[in-house]
Amino acid sequence: MNEEKGKRLIHLIRLLSKPHPWHGITIGENAPREVKVFIEIVPGDTMKYELDKTSGYLMVDRPQRFSNIIPVPYGFIPQTLCDRRTAEYCMEKTGRKNIKGDNDPLDICVVTERSIPHGDLIVDAIPVGGLRMIDGNEADDKIIAVLKGDALYGEVKNIDQLPENLIDRLSHYFLTYKQMPYMEGKKEVEITHEFGKDEALEVIRRSMDDYEEKFNIQKEELLSFLEKRDLEE
Repeated sequence: MNEEKGKRLIHLIRLLSKPHPWHGITIGENAPREVKVFIEIVPGDTMKYELDKTSGYLMVDRPQRFSNIIPVPYGFIPQTLCDRRTAEYCMEKTGRKNIKGDNDPLDICVVTERSIPHGDLIVDAIPVGGLRMIDGNEADDKIIAVLKGDALYGEVKNIDQLPENLIDRLSHYFLTYKQMPYMEGKKEVEITHEFGKDEALEVIRRSMDDYEEKFNIQKEELLSFLEKRDLEE
């Protein structure tokens, strides 16, 4: 798709309706080093909210059954997708085989000293690292970022500059938020390791490419349809 036509198309669609958080919000001109983040849940939420991919509205995924509370605001990076390239990078870094992408936008945690009272909003964030998580046989990386301009964490450049206790709390949350009491046998979710900023940026780049590969075809189809209507009229 012609880039200028694509931008014009998105602009015109926004005049008619609320932009879809996944597809209609830009990832940001300085991505992957600085990204837009759509926040879904925040500390204190006793419900797990998740984006309804069809409508673009937040929906209740499930009540948090146990004491698991996300320690920082959590959401996803618009215009990203965890698919083939993201899965290949996970296999490269872990030595695992038969990993596939989870077909969702890339998850991200945003560290800030300030209280964000609710989700369904957009923030600017600086990626500094992440957690390599595998859910079943699916790559489910969790990028860790700091809120842009944050007074306490805004100058953090890499994950090793964040408090170790905070990373432990994040790891514990993701390892246990699906776990049932007295669960026996092999756990479905695992975190193989944490990684630094450079690896986080590569994950984001690959998820951007995965998104472009899957959804650019649909955007071209829409643009072609609109151009055909213009010619007919």
